[in-house]
Parts: sequence; structure tokens; C-alpha cells
Amino acid sequence: MTDNNRLGPRIVVALDYANADQALVLADRLDPDACRVKVGKELFTRAGPNLVRRLVEQGFGVFLDLKFHDIPNTVAAACKAAADLGVWMVNIHTSGGRRMMEAAREALPADGNSPLLIGVTVLTSLDDRELQEVGFRDGAVNSVRRLASLANDCGLDGVVCSPQEVSVLRGNLGGDFLLVTPGIRPAASGADDQRRVMTPAEAVSAGSSYLVIGRPITRAESPLQALRGIQEEIDAVL
Repeated sequence: MTDNNRLGPRIVVALDYANADQALVLADRLDPDACRVKVGKELFTRAGPNLVRRLVEQGFGVFLDLKFHDIPNTVAAACKAAADLGVWMVNIHTSGGRRMMEAAREALPADGNSPLLIGVTVLTSLDDRELQEVGFRDGAVNSVRRLASLANDCGLDGVVCSPQEVSVLRGNLGGDFLLVTPGIRPAASGADDQRRVMTPAEAVSAGSSYLVIGRPITRAESPLQALRGIQEEIDAVL
């Protein structure tokens, strides 16, 4: 497993809101020393880079979850722009191929201030039947294993994957390769629109590096209390 001391806060709170005001209200109720935050497509499209800058200024590590997937030059330029915002992590689709991933890696600064570059393997909303419809004939686990291996070969820091694929990838790729897992639900929570889910304790025990958690925290009466409760669950198995 990746060294726990190097990881820092392992919980990434998904700010899946429609506007900056809602996201900032939630951020004010969290502790940047206890979590990172994720800004996705809807929020970034509505609020833009200024929101990211404000979160960074508040001390949050920001995971810019835009899943870049385009020609190599375009993705490289987008990753460089993300680095200029001061984000902690940025992601790209591994299915964009080797040249795209290597271009993204080369575009990021090599001075120690570079954001983590993470590859998206297979979206956790897809099951095997749906994957077959889009041409992934060997199922979720084998597809994730193949794409994660390619990402590692291209110099990426890690991948986004379902917690159910974590143990397979950890065994194949070693302890330093980061595994970022959405689809995390405390035992009392519903699965929502995720298909391949796991509890925080199960995911960390399997070898997950970072846990992306949204509604169980953001919809809680006390988001900070919910965050701390999940952290206690994680601490119990570390």
C-alpha cells in the first residue's frame, strides 16, 4: 500500500453543486486539513477558474475532475492550465492513448509543484453489459487492469478506478501507484447512481489511496461531523 504519511488527507469531498455559492458554503463547513475537494464538470463550467482559485486560497487541495480526452496537444495544454491554477490533482482519460498521456505528463512542471496526474479507466457508473455496448468486450476488471497498466507505463501517478478493482491493481502495480476511488458509500448510505461501490473501510483495506465521497458528506446535517465519522472508520483499519 502507498505510504500513509505521504498521502495526507485521504478523503476527497465531491463538490457536485450547480453554482459557486453552494460549493463555497459547503467548503466553509469543512476543514482543509481533514480533506481535499473535487470540482467537476458542471461546477467548473458554471463557476470557472475563479472558484478553483478561491478554494486553493482557502487551503484546500483541489482535484480538478474534468477528465480531459482530446488530441495530445490539446490535453497537454489543458493540463498545463490546470497546473497554473494551483490544483492538487488533475485527470485525463486513459482511453485517449499513449501519446495523449505522455504529452500530458510532459506538459506538467518538473519542479515538485506539479499536480498529480491521474488516469480515468472505466467509469464506475458502467456495468459489464454497458461496457460491451461501447466495445469493451473483456469486462470491467480486465479493462481497468489493461488501462491502468498503460497509464503506469506512460508515467501517470495513478488512476481512478472502482474500489472493487483496487486489490487487483494494487497487486499488479505496487504500492506507489495511486488509486483514486469514487463509488464510496458508508454502510448506511444508498448506492445512488454508482454501480460498483464499497464502504470506506473496505476500500482502504483493499489498497485505495484516496476516497472520493459526495452525498454522504455534502447532504449530511453536519458535513464536518460526517467527514470525521468516515475518517474514524478509515483510521480503524489503517
